[in-house]
Amino acid sequence: MSPPVEAHSWADCVDWRFNTPGKQDWSEQGGKCFGYARKFPIANGVKFGDLDSADPARHYQQNPKDFTPCSDGIHGNEKASDETRQDPISNAYGGKYGNMATVQAGASICVRWPAKNHAVKDEIDRGVFINMPPTPLPRDPTNQDDFMKMNIAKLPYKNCSFLSDTDHTPCGGCFTVPANRTAGTYVVQWRWMLNDNEWYTSCWDLAVTAATNNNGTNNGSTGNNTAIGNDPVGKSTSLFAQLSEE
Repeated sequence: MSPPVEAHSWADCVDWRFNTPGKQDWSEQGGKCFGYARKFPIANGVKFGDLDSADPARHYQQNPKDFTPCSDGIHGNEKASDETRQDPISNAYGGKYGNMATVQAGASICVRWPAKNHAVKDEIDRGVFINMPPTPLPRDPTNQDDFMKMNIAKLPYKNCSFLSDTDHTPCGGCFTVPANRTAGTYVVQWRWMLNDNEWYTSCWDLAVTAATNNNGTNNGSTGNNTAIGNDPVGKSTSLFAQLSEE
């Protein structure tokens, strides 16, 4: 048997809603996507997990010399597709691109990504950081250090649905949008650390509506929506990891 090929991940869906409330299932049978990252190519026919081989690729590896927060097709050790903010913002959504995500302040929302062979037993889970400014901004943050100060959650990377194909295993996590966010369109960053100082990001725009007294989730389901610590999140956070260890 050939060893798994190393590949790198990205945010495949930024508003994943489960078919069964309270049951996390990141597979195509377990839910549906209602929102995507900027310029996400839903019309190109590439199946889940294969956008690493698309042209341009979807995974963006930051260059430690500048750590440009969102891919622009110019910077980065792996440049990937252009995810810079559009003017107007709507230019990055609809038509050949996926829809923009929406959520109510104080509610949770779920993000999905492909494992790309990195949810295996012997790989450290360094986590996924969700960064979101406290207010809508006229442009994207240009300094990653500033963006990290806007962290609202850290999710386990290996929170996955089990499939025999570890490259295309779907994974994901849920986080809560702070209830004090005013209505507006915010930039959100998904930032995954594969190895020490090796970072991959995806950026999207999130339309937030004002909080009400009935906040919950975008799909009425529970999720792993609590921010966790800054340490590696271990090897047994996912169904995939648990089955691997048995």
